[in-house]
Amino acid sequence: MASLADTLRWGLLGTAHINRRLIPAMRAARRSSVAAVASRDAARAASYAAEWNIPVAHGGYDVLLRDPSVDAIYIPLPNALHVEWTLRALDAGKHVLCEKPLAASAEDVDRVAAVSRARQRVAAEAFMFRHEPMMARILELIAANGVGEIKTIAAGFTFAQSRDHDVRLDKTLGGGSLWDLGCYAVDIARLVAGAPAVEAFGYANDGPSGVDETFTGLLRFATGVVATIQSGFRTPYRMWLDVGGTDGTLRCTSPFRPGPRDEIEWTRGGETRRVAVEGSTLLFVRMVEDFVAAALDGGTPAVSLADSRANAAALAALARSAATGLPVQLS
Repeated sequence: MASLADTLRWGLLGTAHINRRLIPAMRAARRSSVAAVASRDAARAASYAAEWNIPVAHGGYDVLLRDPSVDAIYIPLPNALHVEWTLRALDAGKHVLCEKPLAASAEDVDRVAAVSRARQRVAAEAFMFRHEPMMARILELIAANGVGEIKTIAAGFTFAQSRDHDVRLDKTLGGGSLWDLGCYAVDIARLVAGAPAVEAFGYANDGPSGVDETFTGLLRFATGVVATIQSGFRTPYRMWLDVGGTDGTLRCTSPFRPGPRDEIEWTRGGETRRVAVEGSTLLFVRMVEDFVAAALDGGTPAVSLADSRANAAALAALARSAATGLPVQLS
């Protein structure tokens, strides 16, 4: 996977709102530049390229994949299109950074991994929080026996969804709060638990469009740790991580979008301390640099496809449990 190039040239597969965060990060990151953008509407692509000072605009996603001036594709499309366009981009010889969730099943992640290996190109899921100092500090405190033996985890992400025709509310496009927001909570719970999830139970509260507008789930891990997972579109913006152990607790109110300077509330032996964490002034840069290093230097992304497979399996199990009303075992 190593490359002789000294800069990774990005192509944006679409003009999604999240690009507004990624474009500055791609330009601020070392050995990274934004080369092209594509839209199904050629006029839209041209207007967007002019607005963001992007050298090349393509009318059509396939045209972007054929562009020799592009090394890597960033995919911010609706969830249901992630696997299709990741596979197409890899098959076209491009590296791929795909927005979360990468896939709705472990089997689809396996398909991505097979093409990634065959084409010798990097594919990774864009979980920005995994690259930030906040996550590293949380894991350091846990590894140092900061809370003793972990017994419970609670993680969640909610915001008030106000747009009636948002893709997050479209079932055919992979909408729903579990896939859009719950994927963060599942991912961080797996990281903190440090063990495979073995059982899932979920409850979905569906809205008029047929997608879950709120979701509550339980994950049991091989070590006996139980995690509560929550996501939702009908309550105010909020995120949280609470870890309970035999000797203490950790609490963080910004695990998925940490600020330039943030805190972890750590209680042990009856004493509560606030652990300061110096973060990023511009989020997403660390994630981009991690991907660039994997693509240009032949390394492995911090969020591996094996990691993405485990997350997809847990999410799919929660969704299946909610549909059937029964707990689901994970192999």
